[in-house]
Amino acid sequence: MAVQNLKPRKPLPDVGELVVGTVREVYDYGAYLTLDEYGGIQAFLPWSEVASRAVRNIHRVLKPNQKVVVKVIRVYKKRNQVDVSLKRVMEGERRRKMMYFKRYVKAATIIEMIAEKLGKTRDQAYEEVIWKLEDAYGDPLLGLEQAVIEGREALEKAGIPEEWIEPLLEAAKTHVTVKSVKISGMFTLRSMASDGVERIRRVLLRAKEAVEAGDGKVSVRIYTVGAPRYRIDLQGHDYKVLEKAMKRAVEAAEEEASKLDVEFGFERIRLD
Repeated sequence: MAVQNLKPRKPLPDVGELVVGTVREVYDYGAYLTLDEYGGIQAFLPWSEVASRAVRNIHRVLKPNQKVVVKVIRVYKKRNQVDVSLKRVMEGERRRKMMYFKRYVKAATIIEMIAEKLGKTRDQAYEEVIWKLEDAYGDPLLGLEQAVIEGREALEKAGIPEEWIEPLLEAAKTHVTVKSVKISGMFTLRSMASDGVERIRRVLLRAKEAVEAGDGKVSVRIYTVGAPRYRIDLQGHDYKVLEKAMKRAVEAAEEEASKLDVEFGFERIRLD
């Protein structure tokens, strides 16, 4: 089941708002679009708002069924219609908006599919799940991604009703892929003591324990690159969490090295 038009939280967009529209009809004087995020209401894109440069043939720029990101420039509440501009949308704005829209549609498709299985209406899918995830995480798909990482707690924090939680968790694990990120660093450790190898091992073990003492969302790997250099790789789903874990690891290792009279050094590795 593919979502054709999202259910809007308000009847009309605001002036200045970026919206996604589907081109329906193209004429020499402009084009008519339907707004995907506002239940398919009609928008008019004047010829003068198509491009900042002179456009001799509007049909070369716009095609029926093409999806575009446009900016709302006028709102006609009585007619339930808006005028939009294509030329006033910056490229960076277009990319970000389209990415957000695609993520929203993916989440809505998954949740509406679950609603159908639960015997729920489309309105209930939005009111009980989609909008709550949007309010809690800013993006309903991000809410589902957090559910993959944290489990039911992520959904409970958003106020999702109990009857939805297990079906959502199952669907999220099947249909949502959470990208992992990685940071790395290099320890330089030297000891002239007779048990120097054991002392270095204890320093590295202390670093590993410091990472594992966190929230459990970070995997850690420490291995030798060739004495006296030892690499630490941290992998997880959130850079901020990884950075905090790396800070704990370095501080713990440096403290242990000082106790054991091990020469200590650390540098970050830039990953391309």
